[in-house]
Amino acid sequence: MPNSTKKIEISNLTVKYGQVAAIKGISFDIYKNEIIGIIGPAQSGKSTLLKVINRTIEFVPGVAVGGTVKIDGEDTQKVKSVHELRRKIGMVFPLPVGLPLSIYDNVAFAPRMAGTRNKAQLDELVERCLRQAALWDEVKDRLDSLGTKLSGGQQQRLTIARALSHEPEILCLDEFSIAVDPVTTMRIEDVLKELRFQVTIILVTNLVQQARRLANRTAFLFNGDLIEIDRTDVIFSENPTDKRTYDYVNGIFG
Repeated sequence: MPNSTKKIEISNLTVKYGQVAAIKGISFDIYKNEIIGIIGPAQSGKSTLLKVINRTIEFVPGVAVGGTVKIDGEDTQKVKSVHELRRKIGMVFPLPVGLPLSIYDNVAFAPRMAGTRNKAQLDELVERCLRQAALWDEVKDRLDSLGTKLSGGQQQRLTIARALSHEPEILCLDEFSIAVDPVTTMRIEDVLKELRFQVTIILVTNLVQQARRLANRTAFLFNGDLIEIDRTDVIFSENPTDKRTYDYVNGIFG
């Protein structure tokens, strides 16, 4: 385990959309500075889990949430400010959609909204985030160019830089698919491996081999149940605890 400190504690979590149970009483911990892979077929509750962690689940009409989620020991339902909670959590969504702004302004947007106006501070922050996302060297001479004009792989790294701009403690990658060339894929995955030393990463992915390459531990969700969670090498071994895990990671179903 990279760190024995619990960053997130999930206890008996249930989520229902009307009468449909999306998550059925799951419990597990996520540790500081680990990459945890969340895998499973569609409709298994993976993205719902992220929405509960950052409390955007509240935007969904008719949803009912039970159980508890704690971050750093604090119940997320009892925090003084949900905005401060969400500032702790950077989100990277399924498709790399850049804001219709310059590369610089894509990264500076959230800090400006939070009140940062000092140009020198913004310059330092933009450079740091772009370096963390392994994009600085490619764009440093064209920061005024539109972010939407970047290549697919560059836009994915820009969305990571943007997520890092408010200095989160947790980085959530929701169905983070890398539909780019193998060299760029390797660069992005190397970025995530380095970021693990600064943030806790939750990698929700349909690409089981991506979880196998990146995750320290992997959790397998199926129809809202937590089937198994263990070290990634165990999940992808010949004999995980549950046969459904073996069948899923080997493509027998899913």
